[in-house]
Amino acid sequence: MTPSEWPGRAEFEAAHRRVREHAYHTPLLTSATLSAATGFDVRLKAELLQRTGSYKIRGPLNKIPQLTDEQRRRGVICSSAGNHAQGVALAAQIHRIKAVVVMASNATPSKVAATRGYGAEVVQHGLIWDEANEHAKKLVREHGYTYIHPFDDLQLIAGQGTVGLEILSDWAAVEIIVVPIGGGGLISGIALAAKSINPRVRIVGVESSGAPGMQRSVEAGRVVTLDRVDCVIDGLRVKRVGEHNVEIARQMVDEIVTLPDAEIFDAMLWVMHHAKLVVEGAAAAPVGALLKGLIEAPAGARVACVLSGGNADLEQLRGLRWN
Repeated sequence: MTPSEWPGRAEFEAAHRRVREHAYHTPLLTSATLSAATGFDVRLKAELLQRTGSYKIRGPLNKIPQLTDEQRRRGVICSSAGNHAQGVALAAQIHRIKAVVVMASNATPSKVAATRGYGAEVVQHGLIWDEANEHAKKLVREHGYTYIHPFDDLQLIAGQGTVGLEILSDWAAVEIIVVPIGGGGLISGIALAAKSINPRVRIVGVESSGAPGMQRSVEAGRVVTLDRVDCVIDGLRVKRVGEHNVEIARQMVDEIVTLPDAEIFDAMLWVMHHAKLVVEGAAAAPVGALLKGLIEAPAGARVACVLSGGNADLEQLRGLRWN
């Protein structure tokens, strides 16, 4: 894949027209407390206020309208334990096509119920995502569904990148955008979209130090499958990032930093306490990077943190304390 095949500004603007019909232009909130704590001018892109509670609806809202009539007739399928499942389910419901979501048999019951609530047929299989994903591919072969990858898909990347368009639209002077990294769909979309408007904007990714798949892959110049993942945060717990995503990150992402889950959970509670926003673990990672001094920039630098979602697993908060 060459850069000429990546979505450009025209594709992102077209994606935004599709997405904004059914999704919110989420606010970019000022944070005086976080600005004071870091010495930067910090604003928070509040995707936790998006439909389904995360940015994940944007990609499917861009991809599904571009399906052929035959693909729409057969329906779509994905495998996910959380936000992607709900994003695909609601986008399919909006466009009146069938959606099948394969989830592990031990998936959180509330997430299974939410996905069904958005109109999807839920099939539970296996104990981990990889097993659920293999079953989804089997159902593709049997029924001809269109598979919607959670991150390694250029149309999906274009949809997720509309977050970057909105940040630049609301704050043209932004200098740094800090983005959590799981499989890489969000950061690759934001990097391409933001730099199509302002090539000088700096894109910084944040991973769990227990799952640094993108950092390792960028360093190696190819996709690296991690031997093990020591991470409990859903949105960051990925053993293998996307092929498209690595190529885009190698050329468009300026820096990737990591921090342990414990510090990400600290940031999650910090945001709840100081900003009064309920965020999930992955969404708190950019704030954690700022609070730990991992983002080097001059005092007063204009920094946007992407709070990617608000579907917090409250059971994970048991035993955690804010300091």
